[in-house]
Amino acid sequence: MTDTRTADSLEPRKTPVRAALASFMGSAVEYYDFFIFGTAAALIFPHIFFPSGDDAALVMSLATFGFAYIARPIGAVILGHYGDRIGRQRVLMFTLVLMGIATFLIGCLPTFEQIGWLAPGLLVLCRLMQGLSAAGEQAGASSLSLEHAPDNRRSFFTSWTLTGTQGGQILAAFAFLPVTLLDDDNPFKYEWAWRIPFWLSAVVVIVTFYIRRTLHETPTFEDAKASGEIAKIPLIPLMRDHWRDVLRVVLCAFIAAVSTVFGNLAIAYGVAVGLAESITLWLVVVANIVALGTQPLFAMLADRIGRKPVFIYGAISSAVFMPFYMLSMTGDNTFLVFVLAVLTFSCGYAAANAVWPSFYGEMFSARVRFSGMAIGTQLGFLMAGFAPSIVAAFGGAQEGGWVPISIFTGIICIVVTLSALTAKETKDVPTETLGLKVVA
Repeated sequence: MTDTRTADSLEPRKTPVRAALASFMGSAVEYYDFFIFGTAAALIFPHIFFPSGDDAALVMSLATFGFAYIARPIGAVILGHYGDRIGRQRVLMFTLVLMGIATFLIGCLPTFEQIGWLAPGLLVLCRLMQGLSAAGEQAGASSLSLEHAPDNRRSFFTSWTLTGTQGGQILAAFAFLPVTLLDDDNPFKYEWAWRIPFWLSAVVVIVTFYIRRTLHETPTFEDAKASGEIAKIPLIPLMRDHWRDVLRVVLCAFIAAVSTVFGNLAIAYGVAVGLAESITLWLVVVANIVALGTQPLFAMLADRIGRKPVFIYGAISSAVFMPFYMLSMTGDNTFLVFVLAVLTFSCGYAAANAVWPSFYGEMFSARVRFSGMAIGTQLGFLMAGFAPSIVAAFGGAQEGGWVPISIFTGIICIVVTLSALTAKETKDVPTETLGLKVVA
């Protein structure tokens, strides 16, 4: 049965499994596209989109990865507005198509040798399109899943939005592995091979489009619309009633820098200290595969003991494990490197990653939830976007780089932990009253 209305009522009913599947697939598309860009920025783009032999090529290339995060706050305001005005599902269809077009176009771009500085300029333009899309995707998908989920399982169902990011990164790594196996002196590697993973994203977009188009709007949003609670300009009540929550989400969202350091900068660092490119990608693949299993478990734990303790554990453990993971890359024990990769990402960072969709989303009322999550996370994700290039500029992508990487991760996680401690626990608050001010 696909009807979302009960037999004896005109009220739309919740469909948490369908919402979680649609959110999972949407995030998989977004982060397939984001991860192949990040991998290419570390391994391919310095050679083809910037002057050959330029020592700053890697830093500039990693900076293109960060440009999407400049567009994301702008996109968050625009897409958040429409997500709270016309609905979550319609905006999510737009973000899906925009990401697919931008990623396919990247695979078609000419190189620096062909058109000079216009090449990185076009690359940045496509990256900005990706950023606009991503600005609404996770916030919208998290809002959708949260509002479809039963009260006592909100963390579990919303976690599938972020588990989709693991699925996307796994697909992306497998798509890019054949490229890394080609020798550097093989002209096919830098001429055409790297383009294929970008073109393959079209397949994932088409599949997700057909899954998402059948999903109905959330009952919570429909109720707010029927009762006239939809704000004409959601940004006004958001900043008036929830500015502290927005600031808290901004600072907590710094935790995403752990993911970009782990998944992008660590690849460049691993190659610098002697690991094969294919090994560095396998580290990401294995860690993400394990996270597919650990993230739902962390989310289930958050439904039992609360969002805050699980989220804070994720931040603290990321800071503790990261130095050991980086140091292991300089040794000869490949098995140990994989173990520490799993501990750092799958058993540490994954806890915060699984819980933040419910942790952040439950801070806001339905009328501003999309906007609040989108704006808060995207401002915070600026740190994640530029983390690889910032730390690389301080020597994070060369021998001895484990020191600046570890210090940076530690500082970020301290800020995140202190910010999370100021939040209220919301696991037992009914969905309908989330984010509402209590009047004595």
